[in-house]
Amino acid sequence: MITIENQKKTLRKEMLIQRAKMDVNDKKAYDLWICEELEHLILKKKCNVIHAYLPMGKEIDITPLLTNLLEKKITIVAPKTLPKRKLENRILSSLETIEKGVFGTTHPANPTEYKASFDLIIVPGLAFDDEHYRLGYGGGYYDNFLVNHPDAYKIGIFYPFQQVAKVPIESHDFKLNEILYKNKIEG
Repeated sequence: MITIENQKKTLRKEMLIQRAKMDVNDKKAYDLWICEELEHLILKKKCNVIHAYLPMGKEIDITPLLTNLLEKKITIVAPKTLPKRKLENRILSSLETIEKGVFGTTHPANPTEYKASFDLIIVPGLAFDDEHYRLGYGGGYYDNFLVNHPDAYKIGIFYPFQQVAKVPIESHDFKLNEILYKNKIEG
C-alpha cells in the first residue's frame, strides 16, 4: 500500500517538473492575471493587513500586487522561515529591502515583527483540490502558521495544471477558504 506521505512526495515531484516546464510568456501573463484578481478581492473585502509570500523559483510572481498594495498603504507582512517549522512574520516596507533566507526563500530585511491578526493570507503551494486543500513543499510551515489564524481569510493561488482531483491529506493539513485559478493559461 502506498502511504499518504509517498503520495505527497510523488505529487510534489510531478508538480515541480510541470512548473519548471512553463513557457515564460504564459507564466508572466497568468501571474499578472492572479495579481489583478487578488487586488480586486483585497479591495472588495477592504483588507488592511495582508500576509503574502515573497516568490521563489517558479512560484506565481505576486510582486506586482505587492508593489500596488504598498503604494495603497496596505500593510503587507511576509514570512521569514525559521527552524522547527516556524515562520517569523515581518512587515514588508519595500521590495528593495529584502534578504535571502533558507531553502531559497527571501524575507523583509526589516526586523519589525508583526504579531497581530491578518485580514487575508495568500498561500502558495504545489497542488490544490476543489475542497480547498493544498499540498505544500513538505515542511509544514504553512500548516503550523494557518492553524493559529482561524479568522483570517485564506486563499490559495496556483496554475491550472496544479489542480488535482484530491490532495492527499493528513490530520495536520489545513483547508483554505478559497482557491484562485483559471482553467487555462493564455500567453
